[in-house]
Amino acid sequence: MAKNGPTYDRREQYEQIVSGLLDGERVIAVYDAIGTGTGFIGITDLRVIIQDKSFIGKKTALVSVPYSKISSVAVVSNKSWGGSFFSTSAIAVTAGTHVHEIEFRGSEKAHHVHNVVLWHITR
Repeated sequence: MAKNGPTYDRREQYEQIVSGLLDGERVIAVYDAIGTGTGFIGITDLRVIIQDKSFIGKKTALVSVPYSKISSVAVVSNKSWGGSFFSTSAIAVTAGTHVHEIEFRGSEKAHHVHNVVLWHITR
């Protein structure tokens, strides 16, 4: 990872996101996800890109969700509101009627993705 460049967990995931960028689009971060259904999430200056592994068989898809189509982003928590707001390591991104839930290793990644998405959808 280059200094002051995009943040990523795995180089191969970062390269997969980069290979599908539009002209002038920039990667902000690519984070590995845990749990079933999602392989990783990429956030760019134009959209959120989620690797969806929930298709029948061993098929996967890269789902692009433009910020203009995202209606909300939520912090998913198993803790009471008395605890830390970002004690969780999962977020939910709602686009249309579909909710994409992404779980991370470490709350700082969930916090970063939440804040980037929230910044873009409130502009």
